[in-house]
Amino acid sequence: MKTLLKTVALLVIALSLSGCLAGKYMCNYALLPEPHGVADIERTQHKADSLLPGSMAWYNTLHDAGVLRDTTMTGLNGYRVHAVYAPAADPANANGTAVVVHGYGDNHYVFLYLVRMYRDELNYNVMVPDLQYHGYSEGRAVQMGWFDRLDVEKWAEMAHDIFKDDFMVVHGVSMGAATVMMMSGDELPEYVTCFVEDCGYTSAWDQFASNLKESFHLPPFPVLNSASIVCKNRYGWSFKEASSVKQLAKCERPMLFIHGDADDFVPFSHLQKNYDAKTKGYKEMWVAEGAVHANAFAKHPEEYKQHVRDYLARVREMTGK
Repeated sequence: MKTLLKTVALLVIALSLSGCLAGKYMCNYALLPEPHGVADIERTQHKADSLLPGSMAWYNTLHDAGVLRDTTMTGLNGYRVHAVYAPAADPANANGTAVVVHGYGDNHYVFLYLVRMYRDELNYNVMVPDLQYHGYSEGRAVQMGWFDRLDVEKWAEMAHDIFKDDFMVVHGVSMGAATVMMMSGDELPEYVTCFVEDCGYTSAWDQFASNLKESFHLPPFPVLNSASIVCKNRYGWSFKEASSVKQLAKCERPMLFIHGDADDFVPFSHLQKNYDAKTKGYKEMWVAEGAVHANAFAKHPEEYKQHVRDYLARVREMTGK
């Protein structure tokens, strides 16, 4: 019996050590991707043009003319974070302000298709941040939307100070969508009117569990548990804490939920879970048929724009703004 107990104890210790090492690897793998930031700018600029041809030429024209401007501020934990902003195509008749939030491993360049949609077609002022560890922003690691939401709230405040609008939509894709949903449960100023989330995940835990299964054919325990502990110790948040679902339960402002039914990266099932979690206030859902992850606009550009346009019109009518 003593021999058996010693064997079991040694096995438990070995499994714990291996789980700890695997957890550290998983945390680094997920939250410290390389290349990132400035070293990844060229790739993301090419990606912007692949999603909507001519995006970089459009960007450079406005940037060179001083219409699209760079700005920085001190974000969470003292890191310098970057954004670009521009007035609406017809500033005197702007319909409001849109804050556009990018996804994991990307930056403000990648989602220029949304910036162009809001500015040129819907006549909105735009604010487009680089989240920490992305683009021209500093940061220790990817924050999976949880602490990013606090920086985006500050960007929303800056946008309001610049444009003086009382109608603001915050629109995010993938990790940016999770950022938007996590932000939606906080106490926010009245000028933050509504949200659009496109293919966001239910929580960092659920997303990493899916990735772990698909990429490594492993269950969540013990690797994900260990990785979450490492993340909490290093960065101050845990994978289950970073929950869109929990924040949506507190959200009372309108939200449009978008997801492609062919998405196998952020599983399509996350859409219904997120939608059902929001039990207060107005909500809409649009399923982009045949769209893979973050591909709803590219797959159905005109339908995408029309859904957003109609949604914002309904919100404006409901709120009287």
